[in-house]
Amino acid sequence: MNPREQLVEQIMEVMEAAFDPAFGEAWNRRQVADALVLPSTHALVLDAGGTIIASSDRAGHGEWSAQADASAPAGFVLTRHAAGEEELLLIGVVPRCRRRGLGQMLIDRLFDAARARGATRIFLEMRRGNPAINLYRKVGFEPIGERPNYYRLANGSRVDAITFGRSI
Repeated sequence: MNPREQLVEQIMEVMEAAFDPAFGEAWNRRQVADALVLPSTHALVLDAGGTIIASSDRAGHGEWSAQADASAPAGFVLTRHAAGEEELLLIGVVPRCRRRGLGQMLIDRLFDAARARGATRIFLEMRRGNPAINLYRKVGFEPIGERPNYYRLANGSRVDAITFGRSI
């Protein structure tokens, strides 16, 4: 398996454990793989100790990295860069590793990598009621907009999206 395929596998492993299907927020394998082909999309995977076990940073040297013998993936972040801005597309931490600072580690590393790519601002969008709001507020994200009834849940009901932003 090449490093890009390993990266996709590791992201999917975390996403399948971390994302509740009731909310329909998880991406499928093809969506992740297709996103990672784009030069503006970046990913980082950490193990439970916070060690980077896979990444993609084509803005630097155009390299993929994934350790074949790495520890189990525990968290990931997937972003897209454009015109001095970075969008946090997905972030996930497996349930057994939550509340240990791994989410904050992912975001801190995202801030560093986004700055290195020339970003001055980061945006994200989440469904209203997502408990990740506590982490986002803790690291300085502020709400900047809403999209009423934007997300459709697995049961067919709709929920608002909240957009957050933060300067870096």
